Amino acid sequence: MSTLLIALGAGALYLLAYHTYGRFLAQKIFKLDRNAEVPSVALNDDADFVPTDKFVVFGHHFTSIAGTGPIVGPAIAVIWGWVPALLWVLFGSVLMGAVHDFGSLVVSMRNRGQTVGEVSGRVLNPRIRFLFLFILFLALTIVLAIFGLVIAVVFKSYPGAIFPCLVQIPLAVAIGLWLHRKGMGLMVPSLIALALMYLSVVFGDQAGFIHSFNASLAAWPIANWVAFLLVYSYIASVLPVWTLLQPRDFINSLQLVTALALVVVGLLVSAFVGGAPIGDSELRPSLEIAAPAFRLDAAGAPVMFPFLFITIACGAISGFHCLVSSGTSSKQLRCETDAQFVGFGSMLLEGFLATLVILACVAGLGLGIQGSEGQLLLGSEAYEARYSSWAAAGGLAAKVGAFVDGAANFLKSLGLPAQFAVALMGVLVASFAATTLDTACRLQRYVIQELAATFVKKQPSGRVQVSANPFSWLTNKHGATIFAIAIAFWMAAIPPEGLGWEWKNVGKGGMLLWPMFGATNQLLGGLAFLVISFWMWRRRLPVWFVVIPTIFMLVMPAWAMSFQLFSEGGWLAAENKNWALIFIAIATMALEVWMVIEAFLCWPKAKGVLEQALEPLDKGAASTEGGRSC
Repeated sequence: MSTLLIALGAGALYLLAYHTYGRFLAQKIFKLDRNAEVPSVALNDDADFVPTDKFVVFGHHFTSIAGTGPIVGPAIAVIWGWVPALLWVLFGSVLMGAVHDFGSLVVSMRNRGQTVGEVSGRVLNPRIRFLFLFILFLALTIVLAIFGLVIAVVFKSYPGAIFPCLVQIPLAVAIGLWLHRKGMGLMVPSLIALALMYLSVVFGDQAGFIHSFNASLAAWPIANWVAFLLVYSYIASVLPVWTLLQPRDFINSLQLVTALALVVVGLLVSAFVGGAPIGDSELRPSLEIAAPAFRLDAAGAPVMFPFLFITIACGAISGFHCLVSSGTSSKQLRCETDAQFVGFGSMLLEGFLATLVILACVAGLGLGIQGSEGQLLLGSEAYEARYSSWAAAGGLAAKVGAFVDGAANFLKSLGLPAQFAVALMGVLVASFAATTLDTACRLQRYVIQELAATFVKKQPSGRVQVSANPFSWLTNKHGATIFAIAIAFWMAAIPPEGLGWEWKNVGKGGMLLWPMFGATNQLLGGLAFLVISFWMWRRRLPVWFVVIPTIFMLVMPAWAMSFQLFSEGGWLAAENKNWALIFIAIATMALEVWMVIEAFLCWPKAKGVLEQALEPLDKGAASTEGGRSC
């Protein structure tokens, strides 16, 4: 019963936070105006800037920010006990994550849809812009490399998820054309898409052609999958958002939200009548929390402080979200007041997802899993089998598997077949990762174009001058995107220690980058908060609720990264050093220190002084805001 009370209490907390704290920020701090002109209208190009229904933007935003982060992070963080993980998710998502996402979205909308990195050059100074964009480039390269590998691992572990995930692509294109060209409402295509996607899960691994299709693709080398997924990301990121990105994310969100609703119903049934019957008997195991509340002595685990706060990123606060808010979502909102629903609301839903992941891992597993020798494990034995040590819980397959098995147990308590339950959870994980992958590729394209434009002269019209300059081809969306996926593939292709650069080894060592993902991701959150703080400080808005999270999110990841680099047994002390990992870590820390020093010097001069205004869209129009940067 305690498991159910936690789930219901978390849901109530998030609803309360949305209608109180979220409304306070929207109305009293950011003063959202329904009649204000938004970037999607002012700069409508029918490609990146497209006025869109808030529910479609919500679907895109939620599935893009969620990824596998709120699944993988909490699934391993419960090794320190379920209480620390749950508290960080609940309070981090409300007081930090939702504020961070909402603030990034509003600041970007008020700056014609510019990314947070681009805005930083005006609200702080031009040097900050370059530093921030370079950090974004490093972080997104890791995201693209990691998530390509994540999806490959999920497909190889759960082949039944392959066909349902692939069929979403043509379905999304059809829905996008229907909505955009025919001007249809959302209800009919939504119901059709949802029905087809669930049918693809039910029949997506049946004996026959489809089963053979899944099995043959599951046998692909990881390198094949990474290459295929990055090519798909290139196509998705250069197409207009309404053709694939928006409809895919929207129909994915329908399936994912309904799947989460099924998990909640399964949890409810499990709490009252127990899990699925054991074997041929009518005995149903009771739903209880099988994990300890606190566990600070797990074998091989790093210290909880600061690593809890970088292990759980998405689900509490994630720097990657500022890129989605300012990179794509701000260019699609057709009304400024929709920002609370999309920015604040999506993060709270992700926090609820992370809460369900925690409960699946600490209680759902206890309803029964198969041991290494085929025996049935229940309760604390099931938890210990997956979390006996940091090494046992640390593998990607183990992290994903803990959630999939635990959540599938909730579904099986409803009487759903085990094969369907496991396949649906596998599809959920792979779909979240896929939507993050194609969004991250589009965001990386924006960042590369903005960086390249720094080194290329512009014509009086503001257009980039195409010349012999080696950076000019990176200002083109195709050139920037090809460069993005090429660098990501190289990073993902790092072979394991002791093995050569052969195709069969490609990708197997790329997961060495995973330790950098959490720290770099969280550092981005701190830097985004820094930009939001300055934007508000210049307008004499209250900053108390963003300054504290800013400091926290700058200190924690830097502490964790320093520990990983310089501690005994750290990356610099390793016999076989991963120089790519070391270079990215040192470069990121150096850039952070530089940015913080610049911000510290600028802060006293910035209060009440508006940054330089953007050039008016109409050459003869007067500027509404003036000022200077530090």
